[in-house]
Amino acid sequence: MSLLEIENVSKSFGNKKVLNKVSLKLEKGMIMGLLGKNGSGKTTLLKLINDLLTPDEGKILVNGNEVGVLSKKDISFLPERTYLEPNMRVEEVLNFFKEFYEDFDIEKARKLLEKLDLDEKARLSKMSKGMKEKVQLVLVMSRKAKLYILDEPLGGVDPSTRDYILKTIISNFSEDSSLLISTHLISDVEKILDQVVFIDQGQIVLHEKADELRDKNNCSVDEVFRRMLKC
Repeated sequence: MSLLEIENVSKSFGNKKVLNKVSLKLEKGMIMGLLGKNGSGKTTLLKLINDLLTPDEGKILVNGNEVGVLSKKDISFLPERTYLEPNMRVEEVLNFFKEFYEDFDIEKARKLLEKLDLDEKARLSKMSKGMKEKVQLVLVMSRKAKLYILDEPLGGVDPSTRDYILKTIISNFSEDSSLLISTHLISDVEKILDQVVFIDQGQIVLHEKADELRDKNNCSVDEVFRRMLKC
């Protein structure tokens, strides 16, 4: 059984079809990159997996359960936009997550914050966009989830910090879990990907193992993406 199964999922907003019969499977222990241009349907698909939107048709299973209360317990989600209350201090957010999520490891979170030079006493409103995104990443990766979903985890982070964040992601998820990363920064993230999925105009146009795709085309995943989708 796949950890994530998406079968013939479609979603429209008004007359605009954002996703059109998308089918996808993600096995345990895999890191998958969901790659596409802006407006390709990436974020809509992630919201459907997280039960933030409802599909018009098709079904989604997470660890064998339909999307809902049970599936949410298995998912740790990093959205593209911050959802944290700006007046809270980092330590207050940690305590909130500890109370809200049974699988949240607060000691692990504190260690990650220290490594990223983030002050627990700092108020979120005083932090830069990049610092707040680091805090959110720490919160997400400090849960013992089955499926980690990261929507543009490197978007607001300076290039010198990206490698460290990728190492943090890699070292903080187990072989029993899987990771789905949506990003447009393909060249930065492709080295950690086991599988890549190209999505364009709401449809899956490619799903391959990252190494096989590179070997077959004798170039990077980023270059294949640019050629296929003419970026």
